[in-house]
Amino acid sequence: MKILIVVDMQNDFIDGALGTKEAVAILPAVKAKIEDFDGRVIFTRDTHEADYLSTQEGRNLPVEHCIKGTDGWQINAGLDALRKEEPVDKPAFGSVALGQLLKAYDTYEEKIESITLIGLCTDICVISNAMIIKAFLPETPVIVDAACCAGVTPESHENALNAMAVCQISIENR
Repeated sequence: MKILIVVDMQNDFIDGALGTKEAVAILPAVKAKIEDFDGRVIFTRDTHEADYLSTQEGRNLPVEHCIKGTDGWQINAGLDALRKEEPVDKPAFGSVALGQLLKAYDTYEEKIESITLIGLCTDICVISNAMIIKAFLPETPVIVDAACCAGVTPESHENALNAMAVCQISIENR
């Protein structure tokens, strides 16, 4: 089985509180990738509570975003319409729960052939989850489709792609 992880394609990261023109620009490619993907598609959703600004992340990034239940927390409507299962809510950049879920799929269901990540932000949540997945499933090929990712800046996007490549994560469509 092949798995596609759609990382945090939420309104706040696309055109909301932390949105960028690069995030808006990848929407058509992300939609096409999901529609054409032959395998299981899992979405993640950055999830914060109302006390976000008092958390360590909130003190370091003092921009309220992805507060559970708000419009900014929602996955982009055009992409959400393609979702077939509940997203993995994650309170931090990387999700141990996602790694555990994938490990369980690989152990108890058919073997995972490859895991591809797309989404936002390349330099924060995509790289964090790619590294967690690599730790949970070191023999499973982990791929990042660069054309379906955007970072906080174009430079930090490239830096993250370079860092992942050094860690034996395959970078496609660069």
